[in-house]
This record gives sequence, structure tokens and C-alpha cells, in this order.
Amino acid sequence: MFFAQPNPVLFRIGSLSVYWYGVLIVSGAMLAAYIASYLSSRNGHDPELSWNMLLLLLLTGIVGARLYHIASSWDYYRLHLDQMFGLQMSGFGIYGAVAGGMLGIWIFARRHKLNFLEWTDYVAPGLLLAQAIGRWGNFLNQELYGPPTDLPWGIYISPEHRLPGFEMYDHFHPTFFYESALNLIGALILFYLARNWRKNRLHGDIFFLYGMIYPFIRFFIEFLRPDAWKVGGIAVAQIVSLGSIVFFGALFFVRHHLRRPSMIYTPGEPWEPPAAEDEDEEQVEISSSEAGLGSEDMAESGPSSIMVSDDEPEASEESPAASE
Repeated sequence: MFFAQPNPVLFRIGSLSVYWYGVLIVSGAMLAAYIASYLSSRNGHDPELSWNMLLLLLLTGIVGARLYHIASSWDYYRLHLDQMFGLQMSGFGIYGAVAGGMLGIWIFARRHKLNFLEWTDYVAPGLLLAQAIGRWGNFLNQELYGPPTDLPWGIYISPEHRLPGFEMYDHFHPTFFYESALNLIGALILFYLARNWRKNRLHGDIFFLYGMIYPFIRFFIEFLRPDAWKVGGIAVAQIVSLGSIVFFGALFFVRHHLRRPSMIYTPGEPWEPPAAEDEDEEQVEISSSEAGLGSEDMAESGPSSIMVSDDEPEASEESPAASE
């Protein structure tokens, strides 16, 4: 047997149990924050920003993950409302975690006047690595396993954790391990691109690639999930995966076609509003000043100076304020 039977509890202090799953989630999140700090500091950002962001992302990510899981298992939780939230540290949906985490980044970026897509790029490689680590929590909880198998690397699932209809089997595919290994490969690819992709790169490209790589992995993993949440016989995660691949793929190609100045990634420098926007703002200020001076001149010259004849309509259109 390739995998030994696990114990989901790391240690106990009185009536309080500390679960491996929670430790792995927090460890993965801290490692992701370290990677984001490293990548952002290479572009001139304060490395502490990533650590300041961590607590908010943990909160929004865990809430999103739990809500997704509750929605996927609503038939159970509607009868066990007291079990929706707690410290048991099991039952989280990755797509909910990603959605919640992106909301956290958006809130943080908006508050600190940062570029949202730039920071999703810093977070994406570590996020996929954290997912690879977190999947081992599923192994320790004896969940997220596949169909029965007699392969040497099959994992033993104790009777109380076997799904209905699989009670007579004892060894199953380690689906968690397949996804964890593929996530690790994807994380290494994203990290390499985040460090070395310099030419023709736009802010958001790394995250958009994440939005295609992970759903591609998840789509095929779902074929080995007998416990998958299904609607009309189709796994919801596969529907979400296909939608994500199409959505982020379209964003990736459309944005590269547009290539607006505010989208372009500059190696070694944090994002700043493009110079064109600053020049436009300065021009507006100059025009406003000229309009104000013109109004003062007309006021000093008296009413007779602003009277015009019918054959000179151009005089009424000279004020910049009027054209605005």
C-alpha cells in the first residue's frame, strides 16, 4: 500500500482539536504570501504589502470556499444548519476560495490604490502551490478519492468514510494526489513565467493563465470524483471549468489585441497610470484655468464688450467651458 492510513488530527489540547487540514491551508497561504512578496518586491513594491494582504485573503477565501461547499451539499446542510460553520476544517470548495480570494485582493488593491490585475499576477503562482499543498488535507480527512482500484498506489479508506454504493471496496484512486501533483507542475510554470516573461506581457496575464490551467486540470479530475456535485448528470465543477477556460482565454487574447498603455507590464517597476492620462488631466486643468481667465476678462470689459452681431456666430463658441 503506497499511502498509510492517516489521522486527520495533528494534536489535541483538552477538548480542542487541531486538524492537519487547517495547518496545511494556513501553511500554503503563508507560502503563497511569501512568493507574492518576492515577486512584487522585484517590481519595486514594499514586500510587506503581501503580508498585510494575507489575513484579508484568508478570511474572504475561507468564507468563499465554505459557501461553495455548502451550496454543493445543500441537501445535507439544510437538515444540519448547525454544521454549516465551525472549526472542523473540512468541506471547502476551491472555486469558492478563488472567488473569495479575488474579492479580497480587489478590496485591498482599491484601498491601497494598487492595480488589481498586477497583484493577481503576484498571487497566482503561490495560489496554485497552496492548492497543491491543501489537497493533502483531503487525504488526511479521507475525502476526495476516486473509484475503487487494485493499483499499488491505491489508498485505503476506512468504512465510515466510504461513499454509498462503495462499502464493499477498501482501496480507491488517490484523486487528491493526482490533482496535487498537477497543481504543483502548474505552479512551477506560473512562477517561471512570473519571473522571466518580460516581452509582450500585460498585467493580469499570469492570473488569466491560472484561470485556464487549473480549470483544465480540474475538468479531467472530475471524471475520477464519484462524489462530484452534479446538475443534470454533469459535474458542476466541469461546467465552471469550461466557463473559466473560455472566459479567461477570451480576456487573454482580446487584451493582447487591444494592448492599451495601462495594461502593459514593465519589468522592475510597479504599475502607474499611463503618462497619456496624466497629460490629459493637465490639459483639462489648463483649459479650465484659461476659461476662468476669459470669464474675468469679460467681466472687466463690461456688458458692451460681449455683444456680437448676427453675422459673427463664431464668437459665442470660443469658451472651452461651453464646449465641455
